[in-house]
Amino acid sequence: MTTDGKVTAMATYDTLADLDRLDGTIAVVGSMNADYTVTTERLPGPGETVNGGPLRILPGGKSGNQAAAAARLGVESRLFGAVGSDANADLLLGKLNEAGVNTSQVMHAPGPSGTTVITVDAHGENTIVYSPGSNARVDTEYVHAARTAIEASGTLGLCLESPIDAVTAAARICHDFAGRVLLNNSPFIPVIPRALAEACDVLLVNEHEMAAMLDLDEPQDDDWSTYDWARVIAGLHALGFDQAIVTLGADGSVVLDARSDTPVSVINPVHVDVVDTTGCGDAYMGTVLAGLASGFALDRSARLASYVSAYAATGRGAQASYGTAEQIRAYFA
Repeated sequence: MTTDGKVTAMATYDTLADLDRLDGTIAVVGSMNADYTVTTERLPGPGETVNGGPLRILPGGKSGNQAAAAARLGVESRLFGAVGSDANADLLLGKLNEAGVNTSQVMHAPGPSGTTVITVDAHGENTIVYSPGSNARVDTEYVHAARTAIEASGTLGLCLESPIDAVTAAARICHDFAGRVLLNNSPFIPVIPRALAEACDVLLVNEHEMAAMLDLDEPQDDDWSTYDWARVIAGLHALGFDQAIVTLGADGSVVLDARSDTPVSVINPVHVDVVDTTGCGDAYMGTVLAGLASGFALDRSARLASYVSAYAATGRGAQASYGTAEQIRAYFA
């Protein structure tokens, strides 16, 4: 083995050792969906019909996924949201409880649960259409009723599959209680309301979302190694975010911290044989939440998240592909 290989192996060992150091409590406020998933040789173009494999109905939803990913790693994970009165509600809650998520605060609403329609191609890429269903019933009244439980968690994860007023209210509750709030701008909106930004501590976006938010060009050669990250830090600061993670797909991720002596930390990609990328971003965020709740620095949390999310890409579905600490450690050993 080369010297570089030894260094890489040691770095992997050190990062995976953090799986045994996770010890905290997180709250996630948001969505649960039943994922209707079909695999195809390639994704269809506009107006095109392609043949697909068998339909699979799997548990998903960004918030449910994030909570499940953290719970499988051994962190106490509390989920706040709503399911419907259909059969999918039993599927969603059953799988979340199986993963170790505390769903005692989840509301039951009349009508359908949230759903997504997902197409996955032979390379693991996907397209997703989201129908909110019961997720739209997560309002500010529900969030305020859960105030005590949210405050007790200390670290809060949010996405935008729930009404923006409820997301903002949850962020404000945790922020005012001196908790840590991580916001995933997904489904993407180009302008995050100032009230929400001011109540959040860390922003998580992918490279395309970051560029759209700041009206910046992406590198033509897709080489992010020489990108002007100082300009990104300044732009995000103007929007109200001093800490952020920008995921770069197969190129890894970058942790940005305007308040640190090391404002830019590059997180190298973890290469695996990709089967399905559905839910990998949520596995990444769930791990970052787990790390922050355990007292890890943001870059350390992101480094561990790169392994956990890479492992998720080796299986099909979202929550169905998430591993325990033991499974992830064994895979990369």
